[in-house]
Amino acid sequence: MINEHRLREALQGAGLATWADALINTSLNILEPGRHGNLDKWQAIVDKLPLLLTHNIDLNEAIVRVGSDAITNPQRDEIESLLKQLSPWRKGPFSIHGVHIETEWRSDWKWDRVHPHIQPLQNRCVLDVGCGNGYHAWRMVGEGARFVLGVDPTLLFLAQFAAVAHFASDFPIHVLPLDDEALPNDMAAFDTVFSMGVLYHRRSPLDHILKLKSLLRPGGELVLETLVVEGDAKECFVPDERYAKMRNVWFIPSCGMLEIWLRRCGFKNVRTVDVTTTRTEEQHATPWMTYESLPDFLDPTDSSKTIEGHPAPIRAIVLASAP
Repeated sequence: MINEHRLREALQGAGLATWADALINTSLNILEPGRHGNLDKWQAIVDKLPLLLTHNIDLNEAIVRVGSDAITNPQRDEIESLLKQLSPWRKGPFSIHGVHIETEWRSDWKWDRVHPHIQPLQNRCVLDVGCGNGYHAWRMVGEGARFVLGVDPTLLFLAQFAAVAHFASDFPIHVLPLDDEALPNDMAAFDTVFSMGVLYHRRSPLDHILKLKSLLRPGGELVLETLVVEGDAKECFVPDERYAKMRNVWFIPSCGMLEIWLRRCGFKNVRTVDVTTTRTEEQHATPWMTYESLPDFLDPTDSSKTIEGHPAPIRAIVLASAP
């Protein structure tokens, strides 16, 4: 799922040659045959995708479109059958040669909230931490980023990215099966670092923020999106067990508390630019993600609360500059 030669060239071209060996070797070690029960199966699915010329690619609209509708019905049916075997598809939406992938999240809604506030991505070197299957990374390339590196340890997401990239390989975007903690310390190499939907999964949110700072060049921009709670700057919610049926949710701060964390970690020009309640129209089950989703995580009699009685999900976008 990783083209070592192409990845090395891309890292060198982006000024990341110093870390190329570490990034590549760590990733290839994770992808060794037999290390993950489903990896070989997912690789076989990607390998079966037909070789089709792809002339029409649109990365600037809500649906990331790769290919046209001008293929035969058997070809489209084959593509749809193979892509569905890589379910669940959580981030999107995508259209691959006319096959519409209706994902759990309308990730374009988040992008529409983020995009108006960030520094233009034209010619920037970008890192997307917790990138999932790469939906937002494709949108970043569509905005003119010269290089986007996505990292996410979930190998199914890597397979989904590889499936999309199979039809759109000539773009400066790569996804590695890593989390931010596996990245070399003090890279200070990226113009923009995105961390969207990651912070609340970290047992130590301040360590995550410090790691993100170490990855940014001086003056680079952090785009942090996370769950928040209402309240003053002293407010931080720690679930005693589950939050919205998730076990791995640790700290959910107020916006004021989150801004304090960022300033204490050394960031400058910290500001909250958006706060939005997550709606079931934005996150829900689909034929491409048939498991439980947000409607199942909320109190059926009071949508302002989770099934456990906690405040329902609110997400904030906070921007900051590296010193």
